[in-house]
Amino acid sequence: MTSFFAECQAIASATTRRASRSMVVALLAVGGGAGAGAQPSAVSVPTSAAAAVVSAASEPLQSIGELDVPRYTGTWYQVAWFPNRFQRQCASDTQARYTARSDGRLDVLNQCRESDGKISSADGLARPVGSLKDGRLKPAQLEVSFLPAALRWTGIGWGRYWVIDLPADYRYAVISEPSREYLWVLSRNPALAAGDRERIRERVQALGFDLARWVDHPHTMPTSAR
Repeated sequence: MTSFFAECQAIASATTRRASRSMVVALLAVGGGAGAGAQPSAVSVPTSAAAAVVSAASEPLQSIGELDVPRYTGTWYQVAWFPNRFQRQCASDTQARYTARSDGRLDVLNQCRESDGKISSADGLARPVGSLKDGRLKPAQLEVSFLPAALRWTGIGWGRYWVIDLPADYRYAVISEPSREYLWVLSRNPALAAGDRERIRERVQALGFDLARWVDHPHTMPTSAR
């Protein structure tokens, strides 16, 4: 999932923020839509479709059953998301790089470009939640923290990072968490194929997400992860 406190920054911050209520999350997130002046897509949803979304949203969200962690490592580009305050500084070019560690965890580097052209970045750590054996994580659930390494042992600031959609060739990934408050669409390429975009939108709507919150994230000058 870039100063793109993206898939993760949002996740970690959201979890901490909500800890006083009930354990929730946040995910891979960086600035985009809001900071870039982008507006959520205007979507007209028929009454029957809206009712279906409400019905789907009442069902517990599930991650996919398995994640091939070695295949998941590398660089991903944030191509769409639900805007959040954790990424408000990011105007474009949000990306994340995951690097496997010998202990089964992943180093995370999030980067994005701010409106003045400056590159913002954040380093984090992702740890498996389920069973990890021979590089396969079941279910596809991680926890991510962007707190300083010295504070991660406290257990505070870890956000849920659930992969909820992923094609067989791993060309894109959809990330969220149980509350459906956050959503990130990641791609191996800075641009998402039109057919994939529509398929993902249909899929997340069927899972109970509000497409009115969907914002495409621009990649004008993709950065190179350091």
